[in-house]
Amino acid sequence: MEYPESADCSNGTAWLPVAEARIGSGVSGPSEQRLLGWNVPPDELPHIPTHWLVYPEPDPLINYGLGVLYCFFFFFAVMGNGIVIYIFLTSKNLKTPSNIFVVNLAICDFVMMAKTPIFIYNSFNLGPASGPTACLVFATMGSFSGIGAGATNAVIAYDRYMTIAKPFGSKMTRGKAIMIIFFLWMWVTPWVVFPATEIWGRFVPEGFLTSCTFDYMSDTDHIRVFVGVMFFVCYCIPMTMIIYFYSQIVSHVVAHEKALKAQAKKMNVESLRSNVDKNQDSTEIRIAKMAISLSFLFVLSWTPYATVALIGAFGNKALLTPGVTMIPACCCKLVACFDPYVFALSHPRFRLELQKKMPFLDIKEDKPTASETASTTTEATSANPD
Repeated sequence: MEYPESADCSNGTAWLPVAEARIGSGVSGPSEQRLLGWNVPPDELPHIPTHWLVYPEPDPLINYGLGVLYCFFFFFAVMGNGIVIYIFLTSKNLKTPSNIFVVNLAICDFVMMAKTPIFIYNSFNLGPASGPTACLVFATMGSFSGIGAGATNAVIAYDRYMTIAKPFGSKMTRGKAIMIIFFLWMWVTPWVVFPATEIWGRFVPEGFLTSCTFDYMSDTDHIRVFVGVMFFVCYCIPMTMIIYFYSQIVSHVVAHEKALKAQAKKMNVESLRSNVDKNQDSTEIRIAKMAISLSFLFVLSWTPYATVALIGAFGNKALLTPGVTMIPACCCKLVACFDPYVFALSHPRFRLELQKKMPFLDIKEDKPTASETASTTTEATSANPD
């Protein structure tokens, strides 16, 4: 059974309710199954794409299970990112320009998970019980944090590329880092304000109607253009930057190792590295592995959402069941849990500071070597000019 979408979507006042959208409003017999939206007040139906309203209400255990899962996501992500933010902001040794980007990413992930109580409340109430205002808050926080995290990942990739592949280039200063963060949020803000105010696009419930995001299901040119432009700006550009910069880092490490081996062969020695340099060798390998891990996390986080949005706007909408659209949301939350451990908890100096400030965690971290201390001093000095 098909239901028409609003035909005129040129502005925020054009989202008109459809009389037939009040689907499955009750159960007339024991054999009938209620459909999604049965418990939605009539005045809230215009905020829901009619695509979702043709699906049966899920088993309550599915909503309860998702609510419990998000409780775990909330705990681990808020704890992990909260610790990262606290340690970096209160430790003088970690207040470097590059770490400003790490803190920004942790803030994005923290905000993303701070909105999950809305989802948990809706899940345990088997529908959009929190209402349209909470939906708007949920989607706004999710868009700011999600798009911001993608852009921050791209900036981190650029910073690490400049540090590793071009160590003699211009140094990152605190002033430059803050300016990059400022422009980053200027880049992100329009893609949140436009749908939030319905100037272009809109925020709507999705899937089981317990979460909210930008509308990619309404069958209008207005929505298709918005989704297409947003896909390019918020996904393709950061993804291209991340792949390029991290591939350059890996290429640099590989080329450096080949050059050392070739020179050692000419000199008839086994290796040009001294015992002191062996730690540096393992550091470069870790950097290469980290680059691959970061690229994978970004792909895992946002490729499912990008794929679902493109299918909804330009493809076969029948492929997008409520359960399928919950997969991208879970992927994003899972990555928000992993990010603090990949970016910060694997950082030796961070673990050392964590050991000092939270000894009850019983973290066993050795003090840095002389070469690492010198590197720390150099990095901290470069943070001071601005």
